[in-house]
Amino acid sequence: MKKPVPCEVVEQAARQKLAERGVTIQDIADIVYEMQAKYSPNLSMEECYESANAVLCKREIQHAILVGIELDVLAEKKLLSEPLQSIVKSDEGLFGVDETIALGSVFGFGSIAVTTFGFLDKQKVGIINELDKRKSEVHTFLDDLVASIAASASARLAHRLRDKEENRRVSDIKKREDEELIG
Repeated sequence: MKKPVPCEVVEQAARQKLAERGVTIQDIADIVYEMQAKYSPNLSMEECYESANAVLCKREIQHAILVGIELDVLAEKKLLSEPLQSIVKSDEGLFGVDETIALGSVFGFGSIAVTTFGFLDKQKVGIINELDKRKSEVHTFLDDLVASIAASASARLAHRLRDKEENRRVSDIKKREDEELIG
C-alpha cells in the first residue's frame, strides 16, 4: 500500500500555491465580509478571516486548489495539449470544468455555499475580479477556486453566527466545526 501524503504537507502546499498566485487569506476574508455584513451588522473582519482560514483546512478544498492552480500554471507555460491549451488559456466561456472543480468543493457547506458560489462566479467580487482581469497570467481555475473558498467561508460563518444567536454552547459549536473539517 502506498503511503498517503500527510495532511499538513497538502495544506501547506495549497496555502503556498495561493500565495504564489497573489491570493491572501485577507483577500478572501474581504469577500466574505462583503457577502455577510448585510446579514450581520456586528460582523468583524476577524470572524471573516478566521472562517476563510478554517475552510482552507479541508482536504477537498486543498486538493481542488492544487489541481486547479497546476492546470493554470501548465497553461501559462503552454504545456497542455491542444485543444485544451487554448481552451484553458482563453478561459473559454463554455468550458465548465473550472467551475465544476470549484463547485465540488463547496458542497460540504450546504446550499448557502452553492448559491453564494454562483453569485461570486457571475459578479466577480474583490480579488476574483482582479484575477479575472490579469491577462498576463492564466487564472481560469483560480478565480473560481477563490469564489468557492469565499462562498464556503461565508456559509460557514452564517451558520456560526446563527448558532451564537441561538446561544448554543461553545463546545457544541466547536464539535460542529471539527466535524466539518473532515473531508
